[in-house]
Amino acid sequence: MRTCGVEIKGSEALICVLAKENDVFDIRDVRQTRFVLPKNDDADTIRKFQFDFAKLMQDYQVDTIAIKERQQKGKFAGSPQGFKIEAALQLINDLRVVLLNPTAMKEQLKKNPLPIDFEDTGLKKFQETAFVTAYIELTHRTYNKV
Repeated sequence: MRTCGVEIKGSEALICVLAKENDVFDIRDVRQTRFVLPKNDDADTIRKFQFDFAKLMQDYQVDTIAIKERQQKGKFAGSPQGFKIEAALQLINDLRVVLLNPTAMKEQLKKNPLPIDFEDTGLKKFQETAFVTAYIELTHRTYNKV
């Protein structure tokens, strides 16, 4: 099982690819850890963003994308660019895409705490939420047989 955890911030998709085989988690070193959707987000730009992201998922044999859900209203609402990114990822063929609710993520972390301190992962600080999102999706799929 390989999952790409995604945190969408503004016009960026921050990612972390995490694999789980024989109850061992493995953080995959990938060639790109963030994707940016440019401001001139016409249809061709969005298609290129989607193609580039899908190609990375194919190259690293990722089967699931887990996206941390963002608020639609209020002070911390997601940006229009972010919702375009989310839609582009959800429409990638042959990939399972799940949206994870932040509250449910906290509950899952209580049941299955991270087995390692984030500082010991070797990842960049901006990848922390993407890492946690991938971890939660993998543990949920493993223990809840989704």
